[in-house]
Amino acid sequence: MIWFVGKKLLGAIVTLLVAAAIVFVLLDLLPGDAARFILGINATPDSIATLQHQLGLDLPAWSRFLHWLGGMVTGDFGTSYTQKVPVGALIAGRLSVTIPLMLLAMILSTAIGLPIGILAARRRGSLADAGLMVLAQLGVAVPNFWFGMLLVLLFAVTLHWLPPGGFVPWLDNPIGALSSLILPSIALALPQAAILARVMRTALVDVQSSDYIRAAQAKGLTMSEAVRRHGVRNALLPVLTILGLQFAYLVSGTAIVENVFYLPGLGRLIFDAINARDLILVRSTIMILVFIVIGTMFLTDLCYAWVDPRLREGALR
Repeated sequence: MIWFVGKKLLGAIVTLLVAAAIVFVLLDLLPGDAARFILGINATPDSIATLQHQLGLDLPAWSRFLHWLGGMVTGDFGTSYTQKVPVGALIAGRLSVTIPLMLLAMILSTAIGLPIGILAARRRGSLADAGLMVLAQLGVAVPNFWFGMLLVLLFAVTLHWLPPGGFVPWLDNPIGALSSLILPSIALALPQAAILARVMRTALVDVQSSDYIRAAQAKGLTMSEAVRRHGVRNALLPVLTILGLQFAYLVSGTAIVENVFYLPGLGRLIFDAINARDLILVRSTIMILVFIVIGTMFLTDLCYAWVDPRLREGALR
């Protein structure tokens, strides 16, 4: 198991380094000058040169990349060009919105999708199965931002049960902060729950038709007992794949939903930083999102090894 974890951890570190290089190069190739953008079109060449020196923009690209990379490793993300505050503090404040939103959406999608998939598999071929899969298909097709607008219209504008947008800090009002995340988390969870339901149904149907399940039934077990004792782990493998991919998708999905609901999360931070051409803030925020995605994939691989011991044994050969 140690070899398996070490191999996956090394792969995650290499992926992070490659992603950091790609993000830096792509943003460094953007046309224009951040110093000129900050000072405006009427700035003199001397003032632009002075600001470029203060920001380190006059250094070679490789030097700026290594300085930025080393800072991230030590927790120093630099200082925002436009807001004049540490980037780490800005990101930490926004993570208190984005991470709970993603976790709540993931919990909701799992709580909704898995039972629907299990119920559809147990009623395979019935009218209930067909109806649930039609609803799942609709859930996949509906854009989450449009569904979020419908939620606002119903629960905020019409019923006045939940706030339509904005965010109350956790320390000021925890209940208000949680209520601010309910509608956007539902908007994010709907398509994920629909996908998860379809995958769970397919996995269970495949397990029910397998030879070892029929052999277990021949020994006197019912279908439910045979699936629970012998088939659940095999059915979990594709489900774990989807769960890992869904959490990675939520990273990008939150950027859209946060702007729809005016949530001060990482999505809005990136949007504002791009508008202000605050490249150091854009780079660091994107790398935090990349780290979340790669970390999720790493944890998913560990879950694979826990569910299927053959993966651990294969890593040792």
